[in-house]
Amino acid sequence: MSKIFVLNADKRPLDPIHPAQARQLLRNKKAAIYRKFPFTIILKESRPEAPIHPLRLKIDPGAKQTGIALVNDFTGEIVFAAELKHKGFAIREALTSRRQLRRGRRARKTRYRKPRFLNRTRPQDWLAPSLQSRVENIKTWVNKLCRFAPIEAISQELVRFDMQLMHNPDIQGKEYQQGTLAGYETREFLLEKWNRQCAYCGVKDVPLQIEHIHPRAKGGSNSITNLTLSCQKCNLKKGTRDIKEFLKKDPSKLDKILRQANKALADAAAVNTTRFALLNVLKETGLPVEIGSGGLTKFNRSQQKLDKTHWIDAACVGKSTPARLIIKAVKLLLITANGHGSRQSCRTDKYGFPSRHVPREKIHFGFQTGDIVKAIVTTGKKVGIYVGKVAIRSSGSFNISTKDGLVQGISHKFCKRIHAKDGYSYAV
Repeated sequence: MSKIFVLNADKRPLDPIHPAQARQLLRNKKAAIYRKFPFTIILKESRPEAPIHPLRLKIDPGAKQTGIALVNDFTGEIVFAAELKHKGFAIREALTSRRQLRRGRRARKTRYRKPRFLNRTRPQDWLAPSLQSRVENIKTWVNKLCRFAPIEAISQELVRFDMQLMHNPDIQGKEYQQGTLAGYETREFLLEKWNRQCAYCGVKDVPLQIEHIHPRAKGGSNSITNLTLSCQKCNLKKGTRDIKEFLKKDPSKLDKILRQANKALADAAAVNTTRFALLNVLKETGLPVEIGSGGLTKFNRSQQKLDKTHWIDAACVGKSTPARLIIKAVKLLLITANGHGSRQSCRTDKYGFPSRHVPREKIHFGFQTGDIVKAIVTTGKKVGIYVGKVAIRSSGSFNISTKDGLVQGISHKFCKRIHAKDGYSYAV
């Protein structure tokens, strides 16, 4: 059961409570709403000291989405679960667009611009903006949850795949390599790389087998670049034949498989690039940090027969995972990173020419674009209750993006802010 975060009157985090208890405290005016997302209440009077049960914050970083879970190590209860959607690819596209526009301007006969050579230096451990945003998003939510919940430890999935183990399965020195986890790293990597389908016939949702592209009987290796996935039917049909002989009548598929075999996994590369930067950020909190691999995560999840989702993967990270996780009635919070807008004051058309200007003022009538508001309209043609993200105008006529669509022309007089703009959007 997802619980509600509680702060003492001095803003110290207490044990999360059942939603029914939170409703009773709010109804009796003993507490007030402190944050809407994640929902947090604050007590109006300090309570006597009571034992607080420590929680573990568990993180499963991903290139597109990161799973977050708060777990009680003693009871196995998942107190809070969220999935954080990153905007790294949107940042990459925006930078590419800016680079193209600037290159176009430099190619035209415009005013003289002094050349820039060695005046742009990068600091040590520099990350590309699309990658740095992933680290900053997770850092923001780690700090936020540490303020709202009694977190005393952190678990992070440091490596999605153990590349050294996959290239050399006989490597020694790791306890799990020859134990119950043998094969989990390789299989999980191949499932991601080959889109969870047979490389030869494309069938999905059937048991898949690990298959050698160049057969072992003819000198093929166990290298990850020589492995693929196939269904039982294709595996038996290919047998010990070389792939060039097996697919000689379908050269396009042969070329596609050989190219895919040597292709790096883009998402895995993004995660691997940011993993140690994220680890350093987590260590800065001063809390003990446990690390685990993707293979161990999948093993923990498979042992408990749980579905594969980002937040369940997060709950299964590391050796500290309880033998039985309680996931019943967990309400998932979906978080999307939108950023804080743009500093660009002059908008351009698709050719790079100025088309409109952005006003300097960001706040009108106490609201700013990105606030989540509740509008109760009592008069006019748009009578009703609307909740969503607001886009403001200096005239006072706002637009509200609700789950049912965009509502235009709502007066600021009917709006009440329920969550200040913080660069994220939310859904339950």
